[in-house]
Amino acid sequence: MVRFIEENITKMLETKAISNSEVLYVGGDDGDTSPTTKVLHDFQINSGGGLIRSWVDSMRACSPTRPKSFNSQSCWIKEHPSALNMFEEILHKSEGKQIVMFLDYDGTLSPIVDDPDRAFMSKKMRNTVRKLAKCFPTAIVSGRCREKVSSFVKLTELYYAGSHGMDIKGPEQGSKYKKENQSLLCQTATEFLPVINEVYKKLVENTQSIPGAKVENNKFCASVHFRCVEENKWSDLAHQVRSVLKNYPKLMLTQGRKVLEIRPIIKWDKGKALEFLLESLGYDNCTDVFPIYIGDDRTDEDAFKILRDKKQGLGILVSKYAKETNASYSLQEPDEVMVFLERLVEWKQSRCGA
Repeated sequence: MVRFIEENITKMLETKAISNSEVLYVGGDDGDTSPTTKVLHDFQINSGGGLIRSWVDSMRACSPTRPKSFNSQSCWIKEHPSALNMFEEILHKSEGKQIVMFLDYDGTLSPIVDDPDRAFMSKKMRNTVRKLAKCFPTAIVSGRCREKVSSFVKLTELYYAGSHGMDIKGPEQGSKYKKENQSLLCQTATEFLPVINEVYKKLVENTQSIPGAKVENNKFCASVHFRCVEENKWSDLAHQVRSVLKNYPKLMLTQGRKVLEIRPIIKWDKGKALEFLLESLGYDNCTDVFPIYIGDDRTDEDAFKILRDKKQGLGILVSKYAKETNASYSLQEPDEVMVFLERLVEWKQSRCGA
């Protein structure tokens, strides 16, 4: 089991199939984290206790429920100021460039809810995103199955990237940014569909004894939600997930907010999806494009990092709490995201005389 974990983490990092920000992390109550690879020596071969403890610590660290100290929070806000307060600065940075919008769904366009099947966006948010898509090319980038997130958003003029970007489809109709006769479809992990479906069924069976656990088949990945699982049961849940995952060396485990994600080990993530979509829109290697990516999850960090490394566009993290991030700005909750998007629309319409 130790060899399985070491080989998979090493393979993920070396091939850049996953970033350091996504590997299972452990951390204390203050939210500080360090890679799981550094605590593998605590692993107990017979019981697996050390590894499970590291998983549970990581589950806590990925889903902070209280802010850090005032000083830490204050310093973080200075480094990642509110995108609303710095709206004019953002507009200045985008001057003369084509803005392209990338939006996560859960926790960004919709509130985080106990039942992932009821993560509905408000009518007001939907109307705001509809107006946004008339002003700028707009994509939804989610860990959800593409079909499911599309059914939540209900806007055919958007680009959708589901399963952490492994399933991308262009607008069906209504987008003025869609190239004529273009039929965009990118699915980077189709060979994994049978194994993901198999793992999903085993996870459903193995987690039935854990009250509150919910397994979701997101087509190219399987998600184990533990938002409704009592914390004293997290260790049991981690045991059950490990008992399934250990038999699939071509899959890896990553984490989000109160969710464990089982994904293929491939060189693809939300950052790669962002690059693919920019290329599809004709903006690869362009200096006059300004991507804005808004997301709340650890999996969004790959996209934030792409933008920061390229010094192109910017990332906005949605969080009430201080987190290590590659994003440049922050917003606290979906309501603030909506206000930011509305201001962008108003600014664009004023420039176009709409």
